[in-house]
Amino acid sequence: MFEFLDVPVSGALFLVDRFAGFIDPVTAPVSVALTIVLFTAAIRLALLPFSVAAVRGERARAKLLPELKKLQEKHRNNPEKLREAAADLQRESGTSFFAGCLPSLAQLPFFMVMYRLFAFPSVGGQPNPLLDHTLFGTPLGAHFTSAAGPVFLGLFALLAVVAWISSRRQSALLAESPTPPPGGGLLKLLPFGTLLVAAFVPLAAGLYLLTTTTWTLVERALLRREPGIRTPAAG
Repeated sequence: MFEFLDVPVSGALFLVDRFAGFIDPVTAPVSVALTIVLFTAAIRLALLPFSVAAVRGERARAKLLPELKKLQEKHRNNPEKLREAAADLQRESGTSFFAGCLPSLAQLPFFMVMYRLFAFPSVGGQPNPLLDHTLFGTPLGAHFTSAAGPVFLGLFALLAVVAWISSRRQSALLAESPTPPPGGGLLKLLPFGTLLVAAFVPLAAGLYLLTTTTWTLVERALLRREPGIRTPAAG
């Protein structure tokens, strides 16, 4: 189904495998696991400009929402007039209601490649060698349902902490927002979905989830503190 990802995934596998071999003399027991963490962090760092653009776009979109609500109330019986007024509002503000969406979408192929690299038993029709390695005795290709143990329990504990902090920050954002989005309660629960996913994917993919969600948590906190990038919750 995702054969079009075979080439980039194979390239990523080559880089990860080579780097793991390079650091193996120093970090032999955890070389591949550490490489997964470092590789994920490196990709997230490379994608930082997209994240900055997305946050700026969310800020611009959040500023437009109150005005859009006023227009919807004013022209609720005239859809054509509402479209024209909304277009004028976007033109005058120099942004759009979809600002921030494109940078987020641009990151999806990278996340798909990384997830496939760490979650699937084969790459390009060949066995995935990354999943043959271990972390403290637990194979990186093992699933919680078949190899429950201290490593998985530690992983779930760390994912739960990250999810809890993310949920609290989401709650704070929703409280700050002058126009809370519908389904705000569900938004606060979404971070805990990583625990459910981690229960059904290989340990390697769980390490990827822990790294990328932690990165997102820290990244968003730092970007919100930057002048001109702070954004209220906008859904």
